[in-house]
Amino acid sequence: MELMKVKMELPEDSNIIIGQTHFIKSTEDLYEAIIGTVPQAKFGLAFCEASGPCLIRVDGNDDDLKKAAVDNAKRIGAGHVFVVLLRNAYPINVLNRIKDVQEVCTIFCATANPVEVIVVENEIGRGVMGVIDGERPKGIETPKDEEDRKAFLRKIGYKR
Repeated sequence: MELMKVKMELPEDSNIIIGQTHFIKSTEDLYEAIIGTVPQAKFGLAFCEASGPCLIRVDGNDDDLKKAAVDNAKRIGAGHVFVVLLRNAYPINVLNRIKDVQEVCTIFCATANPVEVIVVENEIGRGVMGVIDGERPKGIETPKDEEDRKAFLRKIGYKR
């Protein structure tokens, strides 16, 4: 068995959602979940089949994000893994709807941070062990940090 870390490449101003699902119809279902929840979202998604022709299935409404999703899915190379790259929406806007897709088993991450996927490979194929999402904590929130956090959430419209 070989353990490796795979760096995800996020296009500017995008977020990434990485998860695992179990059925070929996931491609269409994920598309419908995103577009039906946030119609103005721009996104690309790629899904790695784990049997049959073992293709990377692709959908979305933005060609650059579709290409980037495929590139990231290809780097991970693990069956039943999907990658969504998203603009004009945050993962929080679509995440619960994605989790509600019947085929979705797991969400590994939803972030705009630098991400590395920990992948294990053996004679059968590859699997995702987990992700490294962003940096280590640098300290404990102070009252000023709390004030800044609350101001930021109001600035981007998530709190009043």
